[in-house]
Amino acid sequence: MSEIVPPEVRPKPAVPAKPSHVAPPSSGPFVPSPQGTGGEGQGSGRGSALLGYIGIDTIIEQMRKKTMKTGFDFNIMVVGQSGLGKSTLVNTLFKSQVSRRSTSWSRDEKIPKTVEIKSASHVIEEGGVKMKLTVVDTPGFGDQINNENCWEPISKYINEQYEKFLKEEVNIARKKRIPDTRVHCCLYFISPTGHSLRQLDIEFMKHLSRVVNIIPVIAKSDTLTLDEKTEFKQRVRKELEACGIECYPQKEFDEDMEDKSDNDKIREAMPFAVVGSDKEYQVNGKRVLGRKTAWGVVEVENPNHCEFSLLRDFMIRSHLQDLKEVTHNIHYETYRAKRLNDNGGLHPISSGQDTQESNL
Repeated sequence: MSEIVPPEVRPKPAVPAKPSHVAPPSSGPFVPSPQGTGGEGQGSGRGSALLGYIGIDTIIEQMRKKTMKTGFDFNIMVVGQSGLGKSTLVNTLFKSQVSRRSTSWSRDEKIPKTVEIKSASHVIEEGGVKMKLTVVDTPGFGDQINNENCWEPISKYINEQYEKFLKEEVNIARKKRIPDTRVHCCLYFISPTGHSLRQLDIEFMKHLSRVVNIIPVIAKSDTLTLDEKTEFKQRVRKELEACGIECYPQKEFDEDMEDKSDNDKIREAMPFAVVGSDKEYQVNGKRVLGRKTAWGVVEVENPNHCEFSLLRDFMIRSHLQDLKEVTHNIHYETYRAKRLNDNGGLHPISSGQDTQESNL
């Protein structure tokens, strides 16, 4: 009999080690499910045991690098009567001279007879992140004897930006990155009367809350006492609720219980009683932004003095991306669906036909 030769034993392939520059996941080690332990493609949706490091967790870093390179857009609209400190508050929010009045306004400029829409864009950078900030101003709003339908030019402007974005989307040869001029946030300035909302305030928010994210603020709140401010805020919330006006963040868009808990705190704090100032004063050995009065300095970023820091943290530090997503996924999609439905679908536009609006 011939001698039996045992089969050749091949060594197992070496498992690649995790690169040293990749930080370990914060959620602890991956624990595989007892079912599906080999990536057999069973379609059960359960996790599979990994034989080594793949690198899936680097996708966040990849996204961060790409965003750092391209930057992003943020468009904010300010609406309110003249003299409520709209330009000053925007400059204070972004700690730079970004408002239209800071760059092109002259003291000889008269209040327009009708509502005008004017914008100014700036590229601001912080920590290597670039943001193209566009501030849209509405001079003339609420300044006339007859303010009937004075919100219509503002509504028209907002819808025009949706239309512009939609035109770019349906182009056959569309741009790799469509310029985004859609209004992501509208700061509505309420006069610090201490009584109640004006009819103009209610009508504006009732019409515009359907097409844009509205955040109401009580301007120059240092003119109110603490008791007056608390009572005024409560009265405004009740009036908004009675009129069926939902400001951002809307309850129907809360994605989970964590979102609901965070957003409930914000909704309870609205409208934000704010003070804006781009002047610095010395207080207890520190330089602070504030408004100097006969009895002291109102510190803008002191939560005991006003709610500016609450507004800033909410609008920029925690909900800026969500403002953009709600604009795109809710307000723009609502406009887009209605536009396509009314028109029976938009015809694609080739790059040479951009000026022909008859197709739309």
